Amino acid sequence: QVHLVESGGGLVQAGGSLRLSCAASGRTFSLYTVGWFRQAPGKEREFVSLIGWRGGTTSYQDSVKGRFTISRDNAKNTVYLQMNSLKPEDTAVYYCAVKTDNLVATTASSFGSWGQGTQVTVSS
Repeated sequence: QVHLVESGGGLVQAGGSLRLSCAASGRTFSLYTVGWFRQAPGKEREFVSLIGWRGGTTSYQDSVKGRFTISRDNAKNTVYLQMNSLKPEDTAVYYCAVKTDNLVATTASSFGSWGQGTQVTVSS
């Protein structure tokens, strides 16, 4: 079991940037595929981005392509989500999650351990 802690959320104006971090415990972090999801009030949790074991595989939701960048530092057991050109519709609680295979998946049910989430609020 891996323990995940998200950080980096906050309040930002539209057009601004934030960098979220997902810090993980465990020595086998490099073998996990890590995903970012978000959930806005009254909406279902949705896929945002994913990065494979060694960072060679990445995937993004269409609405964040070109604005968000996912990366990982396995030496620090951390995955980052750089979010630029933020829009009010990006407002949500952002969660990171892991799965043990290296396949692209965009459904929350494909992922096992989850963090507690970090709030991102983008004002217009």
